[in-house]
Amino acid sequence: MLVDFHCHTVASDGSLEAADLLRAMRARGVSVCSITDHDTVAAYDGRAGGDGSPRLISGVEINTTFAGREVHVLGYGFSLGADSPLRLTMADNLAARRRRVERMVAQLRASGYALELADVLREARGAESLGRPHVAKALVRRGLVRDVERAFRTLLSRGHPGYVASDHIRPHDAIAAIAASGGIAVLAHPGRLGDDALIPELVEAGLAGLEVFYPAHGPGQIAHYRALAKRFGLVMSAGSDFHDVRWNVGGVGIEVDAADLEPFLRRVA
Repeated sequence: MLVDFHCHTVASDGSLEAADLLRAMRARGVSVCSITDHDTVAAYDGRAGGDGSPRLISGVEINTTFAGREVHVLGYGFSLGADSPLRLTMADNLAARRRRVERMVAQLRASGYALELADVLREARGAESLGRPHVAKALVRRGLVRDVERAFRTLLSRGHPGYVASDHIRPHDAIAAIAASGGIAVLAHPGRLGDDALIPELVEAGLAGLEVFYPAHGPGQIAHYRALAKRFGLVMSAGSDFHDVRWNVGGVGIEVDAADLEPFLRRVA
């Protein structure tokens, strides 16, 4: 079964418009998917999927901070209404994102890099969900670094002039907001988190699932997180984490046994 419950558009840090992303899903043969932009559901505004498109389930990736690290929480099957508690949570994170980018620009300027906030906003193309990729692209366009990878490695990572630690809500609060909006919360790419000790605490807070099937998870990790999901009674999800064809060489879609996804799909139907 070809699915994709983790991908991004220009509404956050992806490179494709929502319509183009769905066309890519359709061309690949993806049957059901979610758009999970960081801290925004702008890609869903006015969108019903259209004839021939994959079945589309509401989704979002909420950036959170806990114990000195970033923890990404995916939400699915929630209400998109303007009065949704999740909308307020996202608004808080979007404001924090803007403050972080403003500090990055200020620090880079103080270090001699002629960058303006307007440069970053142009790279964001109207997206409210600002992040380091937009700063990196602005640096490249201004000719201040050679490429995005070098911008991250030499300027935007910890210990370098443009680094500013993220300051988001706690994962517990994101989980609560997703549940209060009628959805379920899934821990994104747990293998990248590197700390399974957090999982029981998040389960106590209402975590419903783990993103077991993920391109960077090897067979051993998949088996490990499958076992953890069974132990804690969690559903399993799957996603490509697609942002850009230049970085995600495998493209959209991920092949998963339908039986593994049935409990997840039943929860978000």
